[in-house]
Amino acid sequence: MENSFNKRKQEILEFNNAMEELNLRKKYAPQVPKEIPDDLIVKCPGCARLILKDNYILDHKVCPYCNHHGRLTSRERIIDVLDLGYEELFTNIKEKYIDFPDYENKLDKAKKATGEDESVMCVLGKIDGISVCVGVMDSFFMMGSMGSVCGERITRLIEFAEKKNLPLILFTTSGGARMQEGVISLFQMAKTSQALARFKEKGLYIAVLTDPTTGGVSASFASLADITIAEPNALIGFAGKRVIERTIKETLPKEFQTAEFLLEKGYLDMISDRKDLKQTLSLLLKLHNYK
Repeated sequence: MENSFNKRKQEILEFNNAMEELNLRKKYAPQVPKEIPDDLIVKCPGCARLILKDNYILDHKVCPYCNHHGRLTSRERIIDVLDLGYEELFTNIKEKYIDFPDYENKLDKAKKATGEDESVMCVLGKIDGISVCVGVMDSFFMMGSMGSVCGERITRLIEFAEKKNLPLILFTTSGGARMQEGVISLFQMAKTSQALARFKEKGLYIAVLTDPTTGGVSASFASLADITIAEPNALIGFAGKRVIERTIKETLPKEFQTAEFLLEKGYLDMISDRKDLKQTLSLLLKLHNYK
């Protein structure tokens, strides 16, 4: 009887000691927030899974689960592709537009929201030490629409690359021409195309089509490259799928206007994952004897 009592007493003592240790651990353990802060995680636009924001940024804004390529700002793209140190070009061009209601306010809002002054950045930089002229469109600035400033910057960049005998790389992402500038925005299609026709007689032009590339941009300089690359599953086309289906009264394939569909049909030369893009561009430049 006494042995049984002592055994039970020992079990109670051990239990109390364990509970005391557990309470101490809880007391001094870091407090876990009841809700995860918004700036800690992001939701993948493709598969809707949650990803640590820092990891997402380090992975070039590509989902580790479904490989969805998130949209980048123009400066994120430049940092992603170019070597450190670049020179921004043609920053002093002013808009030429018709008197469209509230257009100036929309421009001001876009400038404040993005920190940029237009839907395209043009820079002189280097990729693995090779000098290049690069133009990068920004879908966060009025959906990357092409107006007079955008068209003028791209045209001047093409002419600058021709004068300096440098390769030209344009990253496209756009909803098309900027309707607030009316016919002036449509003139940019012809202007950029004509400049490219002259440049391509002696220079290399690489277009990188990102999600989405549509409208007047896809119908002009985005479709005129010597080498055309796209990111995975990028939306590329002129008019919207539903508009086309209603016009031709046919049902189009589910994958219609995706990069993979266009590669299969011969419109693209290749599809490159974002993490491999800089290396791919460097290799193409070296193959064309740029040093």
